[in-house]
Amino acid sequence: MSPELETDRVVPAGVAAKAPQASGKVALSLLVQATELLFVNGQTTRRMATAIRELGVALHFRIDVFPRWGELTVRLWDQGTPYDAIAAVAPTNVDMGKVSATMRMIDGLAARSADADTVQGMLQGIRHSPSAPTLRFVIMAAAGAAALGVIFGVSQPLSIALIALSASLGAGLRRWLMRISSNPLLPPFAAALVAGILGAAVVDLHLNAAEQLVAVCPCMVLVPGPHLLNGALDLARTEISLGVARIAYASVIILMICAGLLLGLAIGGVALPASGATSAVPLFYDVIAAGVAVAAYGTFFSMPWRMLPIPMLIGMLAHAARWFVVAAASSRIALGAFVACFIVSLMVTPIAERLRLPFAGIAFASVVSLIPGVFLFRMGGGLLALIARGARAPAGLLPDVIVDGATAFVVVLAMALGLIIPKLCIDRFRHPRAA
Repeated sequence: MSPELETDRVVPAGVAAKAPQASGKVALSLLVQATELLFVNGQTTRRMATAIRELGVALHFRIDVFPRWGELTVRLWDQGTPYDAIAAVAPTNVDMGKVSATMRMIDGLAARSADADTVQGMLQGIRHSPSAPTLRFVIMAAAGAAALGVIFGVSQPLSIALIALSASLGAGLRRWLMRISSNPLLPPFAAALVAGILGAAVVDLHLNAAEQLVAVCPCMVLVPGPHLLNGALDLARTEISLGVARIAYASVIILMICAGLLLGLAIGGVALPASGATSAVPLFYDVIAAGVAVAAYGTFFSMPWRMLPIPMLIGMLAHAARWFVVAAASSRIALGAFVACFIVSLMVTPIAERLRLPFAGIAFASVVSLIPGVFLFRMGGGLLALIARGARAPAGLLPDVIVDGATAFVVVLAMALGLIIPKLCIDRFRHPRAA
């Protein structure tokens, strides 16, 4: 939850002899609130700045936006004098419903003069709009984790049920912690800890053969992909400091997920092996499971029900393309991920603009099933095994760790390039207001 706006912090950007007019103060407060809604909830940096300038025009002011991690500055020019309003916020959330509502509000006001009271009422309504209900959140977390299990080769009903149970328990715990704590790192750590403890119990009780995936799949739905993607877009557009901060934030969350998973396994006296093979999955099951995973992530990002079929269909098409590249053409998984993400970006970029949704949220939801989380978690388990065993470690353990880490890195890089390149090209050649 973001902190309240500091609406009284309206200060001259340079040396000024007088305060802004009352109408300027009101407009500046509204603009900061709208910018915060977009910034905090996952809109891309460039699109956010463009939208706020349009809202400023509707309010009869020229506006500049300067986003940084932890600080958002909106500059209003009043009779040639610049004034800044500062909000202490960070882009730690993804809520596609709030972004879509804010963008539609700006579109509706851009064509006419805006009344301040009307805008204030709209912004308050959007700010207090609820996220996905807890029951839906829990059910879709279970479905998404089970779908990822199917994609990675789990076929036993008991294994799928255990993955769903673990993910649902973790989702319920996440929602509870989000209500009582503002720390964004605690919920994913706690959910991964639950997955590790349950995974260790499955190993100890010898319940099924898919022990590794029972522990790993519930953690894969926790990966903060939109923050990675927004960070990569910022870097590609030379917004270096903000891009690095976004990627660092996402990396810390991934580290907490790994720590929670490995700690949970360690509590049960179980280690995550640093190597392992996944089974080939028939195309039909692979594509259907991908659609379920997309629907789950759309729920995590509070996407309205009516919009879910679009990323689901795109994700299923992309996963089918990836299946043919990897399985039928016997190519590398990184190439398959690149092709799938390239297709997704080509389709999602204009759709996200049309529906006024954040590109990172809808694009990542469409490709979530491609995230190489299993390789990251196996690498973490292998590193712990290396530390614990030291010189007594098996000769093949270090190469396995290196292979898992390198595979994860190359797949993530391929996904980032596949998603970013088409978007940058499309943004470059379409109307400037959408850039």
